[in-house]
Amino acid sequence: MTEDVRAAAQRMYAAFNTRDHAATAEIFAADFRSHPLGTTGPESVSQAWRRFHEAFPEVQVVVEDVIVEGDTAAVRTSVHGVPGVPGVPGGEPSTMLEIFRVRDGRIVELWGLSSLRRDS
Repeated sequence: MTEDVRAAAQRMYAAFNTRDHAATAEIFAADFRSHPLGTTGPESVSQAWRRFHEAFPEVQVVVEDVIVEGDTAAVRTSVHGVPGVPGVPGGEPSTMLEIFRVRDGRIVELWGLSSLRRDS
C-alpha cells in the first residue's frame, strides 16, 4: 500500500511539471474531491492545472518531503516560477503542503495549504 501511495504522488507531480493534463484521468479517481478548490473529478484538476500553467508558464513543483501512512500521503513541496516575495529578485519559492488519500492507485481526496501569494 505504501508504495502505491508514494507512486501516486510521484505521478501527480511529474504530470504537473510536464504539463501532461490528460494524465489527470489516470491519476485521480472519478469521484476525486479537492477540498481547497471545492471541486470534484479529474477534469476539474486538469482545468485548474491549465489555468495555473497559463498564468505561470515557468512553474515547477519540487518534492521536498513525502510521508506515507496507510492510504494517505503528506507531501511538502517548493513551488518555483511563481512571483513570490515583492522586492526579491526572482522571488523565493513558495511552500505547499498537500495531504491526499489514495484508493486503488488513484488519488481520491486532497487537502492543501500554500504560501503562494494571492492578490485580491
